[in-house]
Amino acid sequence: MKIGVFLNYVGLGANLLHLSYCHQIAKKYGPIVIITLCENLKMALEDDPLIKDIIVIDGKNYRRVMDIFKLSKKLKHNSFEKLFIFYPSLRTYLAAKFANIKEVYSYPFYKKKKLHLINAAKEFTEKYLNIKDCPTETKIFINNEKKNTAKKIINQNYYNIVIGAGSSGPTTKWGEQNYIDLINKLNLEDNYFFYILCGGNEKNLSEKIISGVNKKNCVSLHDKNISEIIPLISLCKIYVGNDSFGHHVMSQSNIPSIILLLDTPSTYTDYSKNQFQIIPEGKKINEIKHDTAFNPNLIKIEQVYNKILEIKN
Repeated sequence: MKIGVFLNYVGLGANLLHLSYCHQIAKKYGPIVIITLCENLKMALEDDPLIKDIIVIDGKNYRRVMDIFKLSKKLKHNSFEKLFIFYPSLRTYLAAKFANIKEVYSYPFYKKKKLHLINAAKEFTEKYLNIKDCPTETKIFINNEKKNTAKKIINQNYYNIVIGAGSSGPTTKWGEQNYIDLINKLNLEDNYFFYILCGGNEKNLSEKIISGVNKKNCVSLHDKNISEIIPLISLCKIYVGNDSFGHHVMSQSNIPSIILLLDTPSTYTDYSKNQFQIIPEGKKINEIKHDTAFNPNLIKIEQVYNKILEIKN
């Protein structure tokens, strides 16, 4: 039986927070095929035995109503018997029906506004798999060869911290100077090493942070691909930074993750026992939404520093 899961999300983090539900479907029916808009998901999950294949489609090619038939043709080519659509998309649903997929399950089409990603995915999976209390987090699979390679790079004599300084948009970033001040403050206390996580086009960001740190105990991960990054960060002690794919990997690798929320809804960061949210001083968690763009300096160095020590000790 060939089972498909459609994840209608571009960001790697948004895809990874659905991994638990993909695993639940695979545990019932066998390894699944994921259809996604995220280019990096295939590399992120290449070691996962519960994922048979990942098909990446360009969402720009399927925006118009007439593109339903184009998507239908692609789905039909894969001969799915069941398709689970983790999004309220009428176009995707119709494309699946035109592809003659026997069983198509989708979110209610009228619930797109203010969609709570975790609650919607959990309820959807419980309903169509007929299970109770579906877990919201799972395990990221990393093969032993990659782990052994990473162990040669990561010095376990240090307390290794991943600094998630990179982000898809400027309004989610805490800022280089805040990270510099935090790292310098931590360096007064203990034997730390810092891995600066940012995208390939954010080299300047990591260089600014590293140049501002008083010790030579920082390296940038901007020049590594997803397949190289995941084993490395899975061996570190803690994540501190913006909402990015790194904290989804680390929290689902049973590693504490401190996420600094400026314009990221809490739904992205409250599904794991390993996630610890820090919000701007004087604000409430329900005030933080996409594009609220709070002043990053409202999250104080002392707030983050104290939380790190609390988790560490």
